[in-house]
Amino acid sequence: YDMEPENGMLLKSLVEDVGLQIVNKSSDYDKIIISSQVINRPGIQLTGFYDHFNANRLQIIGMVEDAYLQGVSQEVRQQKFNDFMSQGIPALIIAHDVDTLPECLIAAEKYNVTLLKSRKETSELIVTLMTRLNNALAPKIMRHGVFVEVYGEGLLIIGESGMGKSETALELIKRGHRLISDDAVNIKKINSSTLMGTAPDLIRNYIELRGIGVVDVRHIFGNGAVKMGEKIDLVVRLENWKKDANYDRIGNNTQYIDILGVKLPYLTVPVTPGRNLAVILEVAAMNNRQKRMGYDSARDFSERLDQYFDALEEG
Repeated sequence: YDMEPENGMLLKSLVEDVGLQIVNKSSDYDKIIISSQVINRPGIQLTGFYDHFNANRLQIIGMVEDAYLQGVSQEVRQQKFNDFMSQGIPALIIAHDVDTLPECLIAAEKYNVTLLKSRKETSELIVTLMTRLNNALAPKIMRHGVFVEVYGEGLLIIGESGMGKSETALELIKRGHRLISDDAVNIKKINSSTLMGTAPDLIRNYIELRGIGVVDVRHIFGNGAVKMGEKIDLVVRLENWKKDANYDRIGNNTQYIDILGVKLPYLTVPVTPGRNLAVILEVAAMNNRQKRMGYDSARDFSERLDQYFDALEEG
């Protein structure tokens, strides 16, 4: 594929991904960009109502629209297709392997519109297209850090250079966890509450260790030591221990960090000689999973403290 544009997805990439058949290729086919995840079924437009019509969306005709068009005269059908194709739509897809109406092809050629076909049922095709477009058009950024999966939790480790992020990731890999990305992480917003992290293609499976260089984790530790992508569940910042810093010792004040509009649990872990960061992050991952499952050990501890002091006062 050509390089995908920042603000959309090339139509020809979508056609190849989904396996659509080209019936009529517009002169600008190679340059058409799909910029909306929404798919439109133009039943109401084919009746002549174009108020609030968004011409940027992919258009799909299925059996219902075909049945309606079959019920009007050839002249009316040609006029309806002319009106529709003149709107400047990116492409029209005929689903369910419905026969292409001659008037549809004539209008597509006249107005230079790409016409496509699919054997998939209309609803299945819409789901397939929206899934692919949602993934391609989702908001995305790249962040510096190391991303690992620990006990099924996606841990994004951030911090200044030299904090030991890669070394900590290596220790986690040795303990049976998996590397997703070292140094840079591609982050994509899948929905309003979910971020997915992956590695840039160039550095996937590699980790950089100062004094040794770049090593291939998959070749050294096996396929089970790496993973293509994972949902980001927790962000951990490593920083040098600051004597006067007020580090959370109980954990009942959950901090959050905003990435692409999604709030993620956020921990600051101080780094000092002798601290086993891999074990600390294992516990952080397990504790975060328990919180999501409804059990908060910090809250439970605070409640026990309150009960203890209440009992002392009563006594």
